Order: sequence, then C-alpha cells, then structure tokens
Amino acid sequence: MLYKHLIKPLFFRFDAEKVHHFVTSSLKTAFKIPGVRRCIKSYCTVQSPNLEKEVFGLHFKNPVGLAAGFDKNADFVNEMGAFGFGFIETGAVTPLPQPGNPKPRLFRLPEDKALINRMGFNNKGVDYHARQLIKRPKDLIIGVNLGKNMETPNEKAADDYLLLFERLFDYADYFVINVSCPNITDLHELQDKDFLLEIIGKIQNKNRRKPKPKPVLLKISPDLNNHQLDEVIEIVKESKLSGVIAINTTVSRDGLQTGNDKVKKIGRGGLSGLPLKQRALETIRYLSEKSGKAFPIIGVGGIFTPGDAKAMLEAGADLIQIYTGFIYEGPLVVKKINKYLEKTYKSA
Repeated sequence: MLYKHLIKPLFFRFDAEKVHHFVTSSLKTAFKIPGVRRCIKSYCTVQSPNLEKEVFGLHFKNPVGLAAGFDKNADFVNEMGAFGFGFIETGAVTPLPQPGNPKPRLFRLPEDKALINRMGFNNKGVDYHARQLIKRPKDLIIGVNLGKNMETPNEKAADDYLLLFERLFDYADYFVINVSCPNITDLHELQDKDFLLEIIGKIQNKNRRKPKPKPVLLKISPDLNNHQLDEVIEIVKESKLSGVIAINTTVSRDGLQTGNDKVKKIGRGGLSGLPLKQRALETIRYLSEKSGKAFPIIGVGGIFTPGDAKAMLEAGADLIQIYTGFIYEGPLVVKKINKYLEKTYKSA
C-alpha cells in the first residue's frame, strides 16, 4: 500500500530512466549496511518445496524470475536476489560497450500499466559483465541475455553471440539468444530461419564440446504469426535448444487507453506491460499445444498479479518472469505471487 499510494506516485513524477538509476543506486548503498540484505531477503522470500521446479536441468527455488532489461550489466544481482526471485536474467549484453539510443528512451503509460522503451542494448560490454558475475550469489540461478552490437552487420552477428557465450560460459547458469528486441535496427532480420540456425548452430557446437553443456534458450517476439511460431518450434527441435522465452516487447500500439497524441509523441520503441498479457498467453498456449510440450517455456509479458502468474503457468509456461509488473506493483509482488502459487500447489 505504501508503495502504490506514496512511493510510486512520487517516482512517476520524474523521468523513468533517472528513477531507475536512483532506485538501483540507493539499493546498492542500503545493502552496504550490515543486516539489510538478510532482513529484506527473510521478509520477501517464500520457501516451500511446493514452489521448487526442475527445468532444463536446473533447480529453481521458485518459478518467478526477473526479466532481462532491469539489470543490464549484472550490477544488482545481489540486491535484486533479496526480493524473493527464483532466478534473475541479466543483460542484454553485447561484446563491446555501447551507449544505446539517445535519451529520453524509457516512458511510462500509467493508464495502460505499460512501458515503452527504445534503450538500444545500452550496456558496458561483456568484459565488465563477466567481472560482475564473478561476484554473483551462489544460491541464485543467473541467466544472461545475449545481443549483438549495433555496429555489427547481421552477416557477422553469429560471431557476436558466440563470443558472448564463450566469454560468459563459466559465470551463467543459462543463456538466452535475443534476436527479437525491436529497438535495434535490422535485428528482426535475425529471426529469419537461416540466420537463426547459423547463430544457434555456432553456439550449440561450442556448447556440446563442453564437459557440462548449459541450457540455451531463444527469446521470441510477440509479433510473430502462427506460421512463424511453427518455424520456431521446428528450429528449437532441430537445433536442440533448451527452451523458449515468450515474449519480448511489441511494436504494436493496438488497444491502448493512453491518448494517441501522447503515444505518437513518445514514438518508436518496444511496448511492455499489461497490454501484452493476452498475446503472451496466446503465444505460450500455441507453442505448448502445437509442439506437444516438447520444450520448456518461460512466460513473460503482463504479469501483475498472482492470478496473472497462475494463468501464464496454466497456459503452458514452466517458469515466469516479470519486469514492468515489478515497477507498477512494487517489490512485494514477487512474494505475493509465490505465496499464492504455494497455496495453489499445496491444495492441488
């Protein structure tokens, strides 16, 4: 209640990206005080065998994760892990540091409980990311979202993804190939089957030569049609990927409550939040049913309440991720979802 009625209205008066940096840096400072992390973790974490899951060979303490984009540089894994997440996905990371798109590039749509971003894979590069992950908590599953540098032509994109995979292999529990972000020029072209198979093939060839291969997943766009989703199923099976993350942000602006003038003023970017919920459920249900549940799915998009989380899991997701819901509902949303799911599983 405090967050929704006092803290959020105050934060929403200021630029969204500046608030993000203020909050994360404040958390970093607060966690230096002895006992703060332990107290927050104790209050926010729901521990129960009913929540534990084995997915693509990894043991998750609960099915609720933090989606990529919140912690692009793996700077706040220790802090965010205290809020009860079962896993955290960092990135997107690129081989070389890059500033991303010009600011402002992150916008709120409160009427729709949504965000529009055109960040452009802003991050400090793979070497910095690796140094941060060396300090990661050992009791938390960490995934890394991989992207290509803006200056890398699509013909050489596979080299970027392979470099990232090799450099970060020792520090992450799973990897995500991200070719579906709408904020990188021509990135969508990499969703073409031939491009994708080249990228996945190089990574999987390297992965199979490791003593203990790690899960590799594909993050897909909400803007794919059923034929393209059928191709995704074929690609996952053919390349033996560990699973799919459905879905990324959308370029669509259909059905928004926010006025057209405001939406047009914001301009291009990927839309996330509540407007994606129905599309996420449709995509997950289609992939799950059409493939015969042939691979795990991480569901993301429009999860704000425990009911949203349950619906996503019932549609066919094995795990879920939140980001925009965390911004709008506050840090206790993870605890609320896990408490609800724990009771649901217990009574099942």
